[in-house]
Amino acid sequence: MEFYYQRSYRGPLKAVLLDWAGTTMDYGCYAPAVVFIEVYKRQGVPISIDEARAPMGAHKKVHIRKISQAASVSQRWQEAHGRKPNEDDVEAMFQEFIPLQLNCLADYADLIPGTLEAVADFRKRGLKIGSTTGYIGDMMKLLLSEAKKRGYEPDSTVCATDVPAGRPEPWMCLQNAMNLGVYPMEALVKVDDTLPGIEEGLNAGMWTIGVAKTGNELGLSEQEANMLAPDEMAARLEKAYARMYAAGANFVVDGLGDVPPIIAQINQLLAQGARP
Repeated sequence: MEFYYQRSYRGPLKAVLLDWAGTTMDYGCYAPAVVFIEVYKRQGVPISIDEARAPMGAHKKVHIRKISQAASVSQRWQEAHGRKPNEDDVEAMFQEFIPLQLNCLADYADLIPGTLEAVADFRKRGLKIGSTTGYIGDMMKLLLSEAKKRGYEPDSTVCATDVPAGRPEPWMCLQNAMNLGVYPMEALVKVDDTLPGIEEGLNAGMWTIGVAKTGNELGLSEQEANMLAPDEMAARLEKAYARMYAAGANFVVDGLGDVPPIIAQINQLLAQGARP
């Protein structure tokens, strides 16, 4: 036989999985970045904001390890300590990172404009709302409390420490699907402002939407973004969009408030038998 057939899901989306910093709160994804800089500063190894942001989206210990593996940072570490950084250094910095991050998280917990409106739209469409994060459990307890005060409460939250491995592995997405009781995976969409977050959704077999303006790719607070000249903003956004599409994102938007129309587009694609 020359033709083979397989089942094709033609129903609508059932759930949306949202990232935290840079997607729903903490415009510019500053909370982790400033602490990574401080942790390395305490080791006598200064790092730039770009170096701090490069692995954003990963489990925070993995993030610290990846920073240490950057050639420029490894060289500075060699100059400061007479050797390359090792796993003991990574563990020591991670243990120092935890209280520093906990102490400042609430300062960066304001919701990004458009978040509550987008969430209300998702609810109206009957979508369940899950979330994934590179933060550990204690950090998420704090952020969940702060988010609830501001009117945002997802149905499920899974941390990198809740599963065998964080992004770009798919396990946090799959655990959310189980928590929410939804399947197949093409009936879920992942929204994230980091490249590992996009890969996470793709690896889980989900639709993915990249957030280019409010998160790590642009890396600016709302005030800083508003101060950019229009031409400069356009150039930076063009680069961010290109990077996210290159990572495999099905769609890219400026912020979460731009996602509802994309939900409608994905539902049309699903009805036609398309898959992510």
